[in-house]
Order: sequence, then structure tokens, then C-alpha cells
Amino acid sequence: QKDDSQRLLESFNSDEKEHTLTKSKAEPYTSKEEMVLEESESPLNSNVTAFALKAKVIYPINQKFRPLADGSSNPSLHENPKQAVLPNQVMETSTSGSLGSLSQGDKEDCSSSTTIHSTTSDDRFQARAFLKVTGFPEVLTCESFDVKLCLCSLILKDLMLLDTELRKEKHVMFMQVLKVYLTDFYHKKKITDDLFKKILLVQENDFEELQKQLDSRLQNTEMSGAHNSEYQTLEDLERKEREYSEHVIDNMEAFWKQTDKAQQAFLDQSKCSSAKATKIMMDLTKKMIAVESLLSESQDLQAMDIQERLFNWELMVKMIDSLKSYIPEECKCRLNIVSNILDHLTVKNNLSVRQKEELLTDLHKAFWEQLAHFSNECIQQSKDLILKRLECRAKKREEFKHRQKAEQGSLLSKTFHIEDVHDFLKAYHELLEKHRQAQWELEEEDDCESTEAVADLYKELYSKASHALAELVTKLFLRTLPVVTGLSVRECELLKEEWQENLVPQLEKWETPRQRRWKLFQEQLLQEKKLWMKEYALSAVMQKHLSEKQEKIIQGVISRLGCLSDESVNYILQKHRLLLCSVLTRLTLRRVGMTALARMRMSRKKSLLQELREQHTLQKGSSPCQDEDQWQLQKAVESHILEEEEKLEEETQQTHLEFHQQLVTEIQEALQFLQQHMEQVIGRTLLQHARREAGKKSSDDGQDFKERLVEAAVESVYGTSNNINRLVQNYYQQIGKITEDYEGKKLQQLKSLQAERGERNRLRKKQENELALKEKQTKGLLNISSTVHQRMVLQQKKVLAQFELQQQIRLESLKQKLLGLHHLETELENQLKEAEQDFVSELAALARVPMAVRKQPSKRSKPAAEKKNSKRKSFQSPESEDKDNSHENIQEPPGLTSGLCR
Repeated sequence: QKDDSQRLLESFNSDEKEHTLTKSKAEPYTSKEEMVLEESESPLNSNVTAFALKAKVIYPINQKFRPLADGSSNPSLHENPKQAVLPNQVMETSTSGSLGSLSQGDKEDCSSSTTIHSTTSDDRFQARAFLKVTGFPEVLTCESFDVKLCLCSLILKDLMLLDTELRKEKHVMFMQVLKVYLTDFYHKKKITDDLFKKILLVQENDFEELQKQLDSRLQNTEMSGAHNSEYQTLEDLERKEREYSEHVIDNMEAFWKQTDKAQQAFLDQSKCSSAKATKIMMDLTKKMIAVESLLSESQDLQAMDIQERLFNWELMVKMIDSLKSYIPEECKCRLNIVSNILDHLTVKNNLSVRQKEELLTDLHKAFWEQLAHFSNECIQQSKDLILKRLECRAKKREEFKHRQKAEQGSLLSKTFHIEDVHDFLKAYHELLEKHRQAQWELEEEDDCESTEAVADLYKELYSKASHALAELVTKLFLRTLPVVTGLSVRECELLKEEWQENLVPQLEKWETPRQRRWKLFQEQLLQEKKLWMKEYALSAVMQKHLSEKQEKIIQGVISRLGCLSDESVNYILQKHRLLLCSVLTRLTLRRVGMTALARMRMSRKKSLLQELREQHTLQKGSSPCQDEDQWQLQKAVESHILEEEEKLEEETQQTHLEFHQQLVTEIQEALQFLQQHMEQVIGRTLLQHARREAGKKSSDDGQDFKERLVEAAVESVYGTSNNINRLVQNYYQQIGKITEDYEGKKLQQLKSLQAERGERNRLRKKQENELALKEKQTKGLLNISSTVHQRMVLQQKKVLAQFELQQQIRLESLKQKLLGLHHLETELENQLKEAEQDFVSELAALARVPMAVRKQPSKRSKPAAEKKNSKRKSFQSPESEDKDNSHENIQEPPGLTSGLCR
């Protein structure tokens, strides 16, 4: 028989496997001595081969169904029959297979494909159904090879539950903060009791409607594609996670729009001043930033706890699987020792080959039937136990929720003032954190107790199996052998004692690879943890990069506006920070979910590769190379495993790239919402700023005094037509001179700015040419030391840097231009106001109107205007009319010279 390394290598070539094995294994031995004394043949396989010789049957030694002494066919003692797998159904083994899933025959069956990739193509694997579990204890009774898929699906469920809890917590906190401000306004008598209740009721109804819409969409997502409520596919799970993320982003957008609407409605109905409204909105924004910071920190910590829980689950599942495999493997070891003793009796001619085969067949058949019976009982007891524990857990969870709801209601019913809002937010968050931690500890304790209970059942099964096998062996040695062989009872007792003595070293020898297998599993788990930590680090880098980039964008937008007050700028920045923090918190959790999905997609291939690596490691440790052929064979196996590792690594990178591209798309959609929302915020701020500026100008135009002065000048006997026309003409000449000076200074400044810009462009081009010359000199070295991808990245960074530099230069140039024009316009406005004031003073002196009259309200403004219109023609002459036409392009003081220029 070839060793395990040969069989492992041959397992990669399924087309040649049957032919090779048939040719090397199926040839019957020509003599009984060659058959019995074949050193490389294991006892059980030699027994089967001997029976094949006697029955004149030729078949492959690894064939699953072999004829027995009674002419019937029974599953091989080394392998377990498997049920046919239906499409989209979990592949489960039979009762005996559940205990022998780690046997050598099962391993050979798993590795019978040409490569790992041919066994589990992506399309087939994603469409394959696996059990839909609601809690970890159910996984302990799951007989599918998709245990990792079930565990990762539970992780996704925990992440979704965490996201839901934190979102509800944020909604409650906002409503409580808004309620605190409403209560403050109510106590200050700025709103009535009815208005107070109405605003709260409207906002609560609106937020409840948002939650109902989200629940309805999530329900539709859960129901879509659910052909079987007990099973699910990886493709359906990825689709549900993607749609869930879209719905949550939409809900987040609707929530922030609703918060802005609630704030605006509150401020409008309270009729507070613009400055007071801005201050309140700033305070609310700061409070919600504090809320987002608390929730983001809590989410990161709990996501890491959930990931750690996954590895704890895998350890517990591995322990149960180890117990399951321990029972049949140890029993096979015990049966092999019995077979060796019977072989020894056959060599000494105390037992014929046919008699030996019949005894072994009866022994195996009786034992495996009893073990199957015990296993069925154990599996059923495990399922009943898990079902009861899940029911008990559900009851405890409901009781826990009632207590938590009462504690939360007690805290929310308390009255808080504005200065106590931060303390309330901290206290409420700590209370919910305490509740989540208690629920977490309850579930972890229940998981451990469930695992221990199932482990106790399998330990009991091991005890039953050992006892049953001991009874059968005792019956064989003390009752059957004395009759069949003619040996004395004492001799048979010595044979039984020999069986017991040989059992201890064989079990110790068998325990060594078992411990090595467990160590390999722990090393694999440690590598998985490192990969998860790497993903967390990448997520932090992504979050920092997006935050800095968005901060730079909003700063650029504000710098281009340049007309807002510091309070308005600070409010825009705080609002942007709040929305960005909310978006990044959601995307961070989405990235963790994508990491779990990528792990699920590659789990089957990783498991197969790990199994091959494990078999090869165990083979190297158990049988060192003895000759050149074995050394070459070992090198070939190692080379093939390395090749498969490279392929798997490439596919893993491709899978991560696919999920990364999907995440980038979702980031762009979320940032699009952020941009649209900030456009509305900036638009409202600019509108408020324009209204304030318009209010300032309208309140300082002195319209009443001008109308009073016109009335007095019309009625005055001191002002003649010539005097007034001379004043108006001088005033227009002064305005014309001021305007001409302004145009000259403006043209001179624009020329100066254009010259400075040209000089900067010349210097920039000179620097670019020098850099290009340096790059050309080092181009050969760059081509040798850098890859194509690195050169493309460097070129991309260079182009982006040049673009940003040009944009910065243009922005600085526009800033200088606007600053200069603003200075000139301010100077022009001051000169025009001074000229207007001089004209008003001279007119008042001419009409004998004291300047103090400007402080008095005008009660005859309307009659004066009517009288002015009726007597206007008495001040008009053809000469002054021509002069008016010559100054049409000069702005007149409103309400003053229009009535006196004629």
C-alpha cells in the first residue's frame, strides 16, 4: 500500500486516481503467506483483500461498498456513506458519518477534485444553501460543512442588531434634547402649553413614521428571495446586506432632514430673534456631535467584541467536532488491535482466513450498529437540549427587556435643564451600554453552558461506545474464540489482556497527531485574527482620509464665499462635521460586514486548503523521508500546496477588491447626500445673511429727514431757483469727479493684478520646467526601480498636485482682486456719502432748516410729498434740465435731488 503522501498527491488528479489504485491495489495475492505477511498493508485492508482473494472478487481498495461474508454489501469500515445532496440544500452526513466526518476516507473524498477551485466554483458556492440559524447553540447540532458560514451569518446579524440599537438611541437623544429646549422656552413664556405639546407630538409622529418606513423596507428585503425559510444562500445574504445598507443611508438622510425641519419649526413658532435662533441651532448641533462621538466609539468597541466572539465560537465548535471525531477514531484504533491479534492467530494456523473475516465482519457490524443507535440518541438529545435552552434564553431576554425599558423610562421622565443636557446624554448612553453589556454576558454564558451540555452528551456517548466495544471484544475472546480456534479459555484471556496492553501505546501514538491538528487549528485562528485587525487598521485609515478630504472641501467652499460672519462659518463647519461623522460611522460598520462576507465567500476554499496542509504536516511528522522517491514525492506535494496557496491568495485579493469597489460606490452615494444637505444649509445661511444686511441698510438711509428737507426747501422763501440749480449742478460735478477717479483706480489695480499674475505664472512655469528636467534625468532609474503601477500612481499624484496648485493660485488671485475691488467700492461709497452730506448741509442752510430736525419723526411726509409733486415745476428751468440729461449715468440720492434738481 502506498503511504499517505502518495495518496494525497494522487488526490489532485481525479481522472487518474481510480486507474492507479485499481492497477496497484486490485491484483489478488497468489499465496496466503504473501497476503498475510505484506508489511505495508494495514490490518483492515489486508482482511478485505484476503476476503476478495477467497471470493475471487477484484475491486479498488478504496471503493466505498465492499462485499461481506454473507454476500451483501455494506459501507466500508474506513468511510461513511453520505446522503445525496439536493440542489440548494445543506450537505449533511448520515448518523454514523456525523461521528466520522474527519476520518481518512472522508478526507480523501473531500480532496478528490483536480484542484480546490474546480470543487467550489464561485457561482455554485454562492448559490449553495446553508442552514439559517438564529443563535449559536443551533450551530452545535449543525452537521453541515458550512459551519463557518453559519457563524459569520450570526456575526452579520449581531452587527445589524447593534446598528439598530444605536440608531434608535440617537433618535431618542435628539428628541430629548429638543424637549429640553422646548421646556426652557415654555418656562420663559415664549411658547404656550398647547404649542409646546403640539410641537412635541408632531415631531414624535414624524420620527415614528420614518421608523415605520424603514421597518417596512427591511421586511420587504428579508422576504424577497426567501424560497425556504430554513435555508439561505450566500448570494441572498450579500444582496440583503447591500439593500439593508441602502435603506439605512436613506433613513439617515431623512432623519437629518427631519431634524432640520424640527429645529426650524420650533424657532419659527417661538418667534425668537435671528441671533438667538443661530445660537440655539449651534447648541443643538454641538449636542448631536457629542451624541455621534459617543455612538461611534461604542460601535467600534462592540464591533471588535463581536469579532472576538466569532473566534470564541469557532473554538467551541472545534471542541465539539473533536469530540465527535474522537469516538469513531479511537474505536477504529481498538478494532485494529483486535484485527492484528486475529492476523497473528491466522499466521499460526489457529484461525482460517474465512473464519477471521467472518469474526471481524460480525464484530464490526454489531459495534457500528450499536454506535449508530447511541449516536442517534445523542443527536436527538442534543437538539432537544438546544431547543429548550433557546426557549429559556428567549424568556430571559424578554424579562431583561422589560426591566431595561423601565429603567430607561425612569431616566427619560426626569426633568433636565439646558445646562444639564451633556450630563443627561452621558447618563443615558452609559445606561444603555450597561444594558447591552449585561445582555452580552447573558448570551456568552448561555453559549458556554450549551457547549458544555452538548460536550457532556458526547462524553456520555463515548462512555457508552467504549463499554459496548469492550463487551463485544470480551465476548469474542472469551466465548467465540475458544469454540472456533480450540484454544483454552486461559489462552483467550491472555489474548484479551494482550489487547488491553497494546491499547495504551496505540492510543498514545494516535493522540500525538490529534494534538498537532489542534495546534494547527489555533495557528490558523491566530492568522484570521491578524487579518481582521488589518481590516480595522485599513478602516481607520479610510475614515481619516475621508474626514480630511471632506474638511478640506468645506473649507474651500467657505473661503470662496468670504462674506459670512464668524458665527455663520462656525455653524456651517459644525453642521458638516455632524453629518460627516454620521456617514463615516455607518460606512465603518458596513466595512466590517463586508469583511465578514468576504470571509464567507472564501471559507470553503480555505477549509480545503487547510485540510490539505494539515494532512501534509501530519504525514511529515509521522513518517520521515526514507529514500529519494519519498523525498521527491514530498517536494511535489509541497510545491502543489504552495501553488494552491498562491491561487487562493489571488482570489482572496480579487474578492476584497470587489467588495472595496462596492464600498467606494456606497461612499460616493453617501457623500452625495452630504453635499446636497450642506448645499441647503449654506443656502439658508446666505439667505439669512442677505436679509440681515438688507435690514441694516434700510434702517440707516435717513429717508424721513430727506423728505422733510425737500418739503422745507419747497416752502422756503430763501431758496431761489438759481441757488438750488447751482447746488445741484455742483453736486453732480462732484459725483462725476468721484466716479471718474474710481474708474481710473479700478483700471490701474486690475492692470497691476494682471501683471502680478503673469509674473507668478512665469515663475511657476520655470519651476515646472526645472522639475521636468530633473525627472527626465532620473527617468531611467525610475523605470528600473519602479513598477508600472508605481509610476502611474506617481504621475497621478503629480497631476493632482499641479491641478490643486493652479486652483490655489486662481483662488488667491480672485481673493486679491475681490479684496481690492471691495476696498475701492468702500472708498467710493464713503466719498459719495460725504458728497451727499455736504449737499444736504448746504441745502439745509439755504432753506434755513436746522440739521437737528433729522432726529424728529416726520408726520407730514405724505402731504409734503404731494405738495412737492404739485410745486415741482416752479423749480425747473430749461438750462437745468439739459444739465440733468448730461449726468444721467450718475446715481442720485434717493428722495432728495429728484425733487430739487429742477
